[in-house]
Amino acid sequence: MLFSRFSGKSLIALGALLLSMQIVSMQAQALTIGDAAPDFTLKNQQGTNLNLAEQRGEIVLINFWASWCGPCRKEMPVLQKLQDKYQDLGVQVWGVNVEQENQAGKDFLADLDLSFSIFFDQTNSLSKTYQVEAMPTTVMIDRNGKVRFVFQGYQDGYEQKYAAAIKQLIRE
Repeated sequence: MLFSRFSGKSLIALGALLLSMQIVSMQAQALTIGDAAPDFTLKNQQGTNLNLAEQRGEIVLINFWASWCGPCRKEMPVLQKLQDKYQDLGVQVWGVNVEQENQAGKDFLADLDLSFSIFFDQTNSLSKTYQVEAMPTTVMIDRNGKVRFVFQGYQDGYEQKYAAAIKQLIRE
């Protein structure tokens, strides 16, 4: 057996060390309200590279979505209205498609009249970094680059929650 050479105390110490390393690793990856939003650069559908850190001074809503997600389809026009209403006050909406094959996402967008930046996270690295567990997920980042709100899923009426959160961030 692999651990037969270790004493009981050594095994307990080794186990405690491994557990504490795992906990520290999980904490380092956690997306926590108030922490700095993980930085990234992606090319939007228009071909422009956008970097999150370069948006300091702006409020950024990052919406993770997928073409197969019914609530995502309902939410997209809501996000466009928020972009239209608040962009002059320093609010940007970024949509991030999480599918590895982006043709389905492009087909999904063809029916919608959206002007906000759309990105394709084909490797799912960004959605993993932001710990996206539900479709859609919307992360609101304040002017200082900190995660302030995370909304999972979408239901009718969430636009009021989004607007209230945006207004709070604008006032700060």
